[in-house]
Amino acid sequence: MKIHHLIVGPLQVNCFLLIDESTNEAILIDPGDNAPDILSTIRQADAQVTRVTNTHAHFDHILAVPEIKEATGATFHLHQADQPILDNSPEVVRRWLGTQWGPPPIVDVYLDPDDELNLGETQFEIRHVPGHSPGSIIFIDHEDRRAWIGDTVFAGGIGRTDFPGCSFPDLIEAIHTQILTLPDDYTLYPGHGPFTTVGQERRTNAYLTADVRMNAHRY
Repeated sequence: MKIHHLIVGPLQVNCFLLIDESTNEAILIDPGDNAPDILSTIRQADAQVTRVTNTHAHFDHILAVPEIKEATGATFHLHQADQPILDNSPEVVRRWLGTQWGPPPIVDVYLDPDDELNLGETQFEIRHVPGHSPGSIIFIDHEDRRAWIGDTVFAGGIGRTDFPGCSFPDLIEAIHTQILTLPDDYTLYPGHGPFTTVGQERRTNAYLTADVRMNAHRY
């Protein structure tokens, strides 16, 4: 599988184009903005994007979804718990960026941890990691020991929990049960910032210490 990484939008979202090299079929993860740049990368790679799969529905991760869908015919995949966030995204864009955007894209397929997500011979496990948003999900490629984790964990940090629908206790618990249960050598591709590993965050991320987990439910 070939991976193209783009940094898009005013909030510098990590967007990923995953391409099966035998068929050129591709999945696009979190096209947050800069649709022309994303489409140029798709054309240069001669990729056939069939699915846009989002880790969550915050506006900085979805702004380019409508243009990508229209240009490629790809279907849009999201966890159903984030539908209210998607529905409210035009108002959030207006407040954050001062611009008009919308209507939000229609979700073609709601993703669930029981679903299979395949690209060629690569099979991704889907895990629900709520807290930053109610429907945050991650995609894990166990064969190549890596995961696309959205805004759950960052290098040295965690996702914000001060938005509507967020929960600090839920996020801390989900990180421990759904991400830190992976082996230390798994590469983590977060929604913003540099890549990291499970082991690096387990050892050095101050938000993920035992004391923080124990005290999280006091919030």
